[in-house]
Parts: sequence; structure tokens; C-alpha cells
Amino acid sequence: MLAADPPNQNGQADNASPASGSKPRFWDSIINPYEQRSVAPVNLANSNRLESLLRSGNLYLSMQDTIALALENNLDLEIQRYGLKVADVNLDRARAGGFAAAPSTAVTTGPASVTGAPPSPGLQSLILAASTQTGPTPPNLDPALVGALSWAHQTTPESSSFVTGTSSLIQRVDNSNLSYQQNFITGTLLNFGLTNNTATTNSARSDFNPATSSALSLSVTQHLLQGFGPALNTRQIRIAKNNREVSDLTFKAQVITTVSAIMDLYWDLVSYTENVRVQREALAASEKLYSDNQKQVEVGTLAPIETVRAEAEIAAGQQTLTVAQTQLLQQETILKNALSRNGVSSPSVADAHIILTDRVRVPDAEQIAPIQDMVAMAMAARPELAQFRILHRNQEISLRGTRNELLPSLDVVAAISNSGLAGDINSLPPVGGGVRAPTAFFVGGYGTVLSQIFARNFPNYSLGFNLNIPLRNRAAQADLANSELAMRQQELALQRMENQMRVEVQNAVIGVQQARAQYQAAIKGRVLQEQTVDAEQKKLALGASTTYNVILTQRDLTTAQSNEVAAMSAYAKAKVELDRATGQTLNNANISLDEAFRGTVSRAPSQLPPAPVPPPAAQK
Repeated sequence: MLAADPPNQNGQADNASPASGSKPRFWDSIINPYEQRSVAPVNLANSNRLESLLRSGNLYLSMQDTIALALENNLDLEIQRYGLKVADVNLDRARAGGFAAAPSTAVTTGPASVTGAPPSPGLQSLILAASTQTGPTPPNLDPALVGALSWAHQTTPESSSFVTGTSSLIQRVDNSNLSYQQNFITGTLLNFGLTNNTATTNSARSDFNPATSSALSLSVTQHLLQGFGPALNTRQIRIAKNNREVSDLTFKAQVITTVSAIMDLYWDLVSYTENVRVQREALAASEKLYSDNQKQVEVGTLAPIETVRAEAEIAAGQQTLTVAQTQLLQQETILKNALSRNGVSSPSVADAHIILTDRVRVPDAEQIAPIQDMVAMAMAARPELAQFRILHRNQEISLRGTRNELLPSLDVVAAISNSGLAGDINSLPPVGGGVRAPTAFFVGGYGTVLSQIFARNFPNYSLGFNLNIPLRNRAAQADLANSELAMRQQELALQRMENQMRVEVQNAVIGVQQARAQYQAAIKGRVLQEQTVDAEQKKLALGASTTYNVILTQRDLTTAQSNEVAAMSAYAKAKVELDRATGQTLNNANISLDEAFRGTVSRAPSQLPPAPVPPPAAQK
């Protein structure tokens, strides 16, 4: 599903030809292998969903809309999408005979809230990259057409004129060679070529001048020990395919990490919004207490100092409210930056106030599966564990190549060729007089040479073996031992990862139970503190209490309300962590991995609340 190149913003694949919509030209298939594959420029435009959720300076966000905006606009996910394309390119390179490049398993930690630790990135730091660069070099599986042309003028002084008939041999030699070379995954090298040599000389003893000699040859070299067999020579292709799967899992891990962080930001923003409400109510209570005290001071039933105490509490409440409001604004900025490709550079986004439409809901009864079932679920769904198993499988594949390097090199070489010779009768007088009587079979031009070659008038055959035995072979032994040691490390690291995953699941379950208990205790504490404040205010009205006592109880109520808000947020984030630890984030958030890869969510944005109707005076 994820192996296909996604369309760019213009609807074309990244490696599509600019003229893909036009009629193909006959030379396109010839020049395409030598053209650069086009890569679309980055797209920094936000999806239409962001603007559709803006109204009157407010950005209305449900949890589903927030997740959809993250999938469409978050830059961490967009960066990770390029890792899939890099894996595709590396697979093409391995199919051509190159070494498979190690995949990237790095996952960017999601954005953190104004206060609090950043979300957990998972177990990516435990992954060890497999060694893929040992063993015999894989064959180059792309065929090659090799040609050579040369022209030479040679003057050679001769110590005796008996052989050449001259004391200074002058030759002009023209060479032209053309061959086709192809490697095969069986460890076979095929070379099929035509060589031509035309020589013009001042030698009087040559019967033909100029003379052309050619040969059409086919040679096959087959590795018998080192470098033999498809299982060995396709190992880099299999590793590259596995690396492509690792890149898919890395993207999945990035989606889980980013979505979990975005959900934490959302619930923290809910708690910051509620905290602002709590601080406003506390300030309003302080202002009411101050007003009531002023009235009692005016009638002489209360000392003026009580008004000063109430006024000081108002100042402290205003300061606390300012801090809560600024934290809310900072949290909004962080969330908007995570949901936009260009951050808050857009004025409409930067100035928008976020209005959240979802609230934390704590069920009456917590449905938690048995811990062994949740651990089994995590083992099957967590991408980190699947990544590690694939990398361990790559190490086993690479080990086969390293083990083959221990073998001696034994090759069988078979060759067959057909030769031809033709030329013009030498116009120079023969040495010693007489008349030249060359064989008429060789008189002619290049056509005569080709007819001799294809008629196989002068065939040649050869068969041989090449053997290379390293006497100590220490480098190959060291490579094999190093690969086996790395594999043993991976086996231990795999066990460590499984152990850590079990710990994460158990801690996440405990975290949900703890957060639920804290939330229930916070509710009870808030209810009791409300009753305490009410009783203290009644006592103050009867003259049985003091303003200072009322202020203390109101402070305790504000603290209890803040504790309830914090416990509510902690419970929601504990549920997010439980989904991440068990690998159920995508399922529970209704996220399609295909849509996440394409960066387009088919689900329509939530309906905005109806716009407020202006009063009749404003309409006029």
C-alpha cells in the first residue's frame, strides 16, 4: 500500500516525466535511463480543513479535527514521508546491484506542553542497525554497452629488415570494439563483443595492405564457490525490501508518537481552559467578599482591616489569573504550530482563539482487559518490535553473505569466438622480386570479414578454471565473527525490548488506575471544600468567623478545583499513554495509515456551531 509514490500537489508522481501527458517520443526509452528523476518541491500550504474551522477569529477544534489537522499539516509527519521515498530509491539501487543503505528508524518526539515533560517516543533508542556491507560484492545487474575507438600511428626502427622488409616499420592502426556485458544473480558474467583492427603498413612482406582483422566472441564466467547462487546475490535486494518495510513501520511509529503528543496537547489545553475558569471564579469570589466587607465597614459592623485583607486577596487572584491566561495563550500557540505547516506565520491562525468542543469524560466503570492480553496486544501491534525483528532478519541474511566470503574463489571461464581477415593486395613490390600470390579468400573489404565470421571459418574455443585460495583468510573470519556477535547482541536487545514493553504496558495500566483514583478523590475534595466555604461564609455573616478564615477556605477551594482540573487532564493523558503502550492509538483514534501517508483525511471537518445572531440594533 505504502510502496507507491504518492502524487504531489500537482497530482503527478515525483518521478513522472514533465511531458508524461504528451505523446511518447521514440527516443524517450533511450534517454530515460540517463535523465534525472524529478523531485517535487516541498508543499508548505496548509490543508483547507484549517481555514474551514475558523470563524470570527476563533478556531473550533474537536479531538478528531485536531488529529486530522496533524495528519495533514504536521511537519514531523511530512519529514517522515520522505523516509519512505528514500527507501524506495534505495530499493531501486539494490535491484541494480548496489548495497542496501541502512534505514532510518529515528522518530521525532512530539511537541510538549507549556509545563510538563515531553511525551514518550517509544523504544526507538533500543534498535540496532544491521550490518549489510560484508560478504562478496553483489553483481551489477544493470547491463552495459561498452565501446572503444582508437587511432594510432606507430614508427618502429627494425634491427633487421628480414621480417618487415624495411629498416623503419610505419603502421597506422585503427581499433574499434563494441561489447555487451551482463551480470546475473546466479553469479554469471556474460560478455558478447565484436573487435575490429585495421592496419596500414609500409612493410613489403605483408600480402595485404591495408588489412582488417575482426573477431566476434562470447565469454561466460561462472562463480562456483565464492559469489555463487541467487540466494547470495539477491541478499541486498531482500534486505532493501525489508528496509522498505522498516521505513513503513518507522512512519507508523511517527504517526503514533505525533498523534499521542497532539492528544496530550489537546487535553492540556482543556485543563488550562478550565484552570482559567477556576481562577476567574476565585477572583469573583474575592471581589464579592471585598464588596460585602465594604458594606459592613460602612455600617460599622466590621473593622476596616478586613477590607484590606480582601483587597490583597483580589490582587493575588488577579496575578494568578494572569498566569493562567498566559499559560493558556502559550498552549494555544504550541498547538497551532503543531497543526500548521507554516506555524503561526499566518495572521488568521496566529490571532485565532482556540475553542475546544470535546471534554474529558471519565466513565463510571473502567474497562481494562487482563494484563496478559494487553501485553500480547502490544507485542503484535507495536511498530518498534516489528522493526527490530526485521532488522534482525536482515542480519541473518547478511550473515549468509559474510559466511560465503570464507570460501575460496573458483570460477569456470568458457569462451567461443569467430575470427575473420580481409584486405587489399599490398601495392608495394615484394622483397626479392617476383609476383604476389595471396589467397583470394582473404581479398576484400569489411563485408568479407563479416562473412567469414558468421560462416565460422576460423572458430576458437576455450575452457578454463581460475582458483584463488587465501592461505590465512583472517579478514573473512573476522567479518563473520563480527556479524555473529552483532546478531547475538540483537537477540539480547530484542529480549530487552520485550521486557521494557511489558513494563510500559503495566505502568500505563497502573497510570490509568492511579489517575482515575486521583480524579475521584479530587471530586470529593472539591465538594467537601465547597461545603466548607459555604459554612464559613454563613458564620461570617453571623459574626462567628473572620474574613481571614473565609479567605483561607476560598483558597483551599481554588486549590481543590485546580486539583480536579489537573486530575481530569492526567486521566485523559493516561488513557493516551495506555493506547500508545499497547499499540492501539491508530485504532482507537480512527486513523487510517494510508490517509496518514497521503496527508489527506477523507473525513469532513466537524460542523461549526451556528453563528450568533446580531441584535436588531446592530442589524440596522
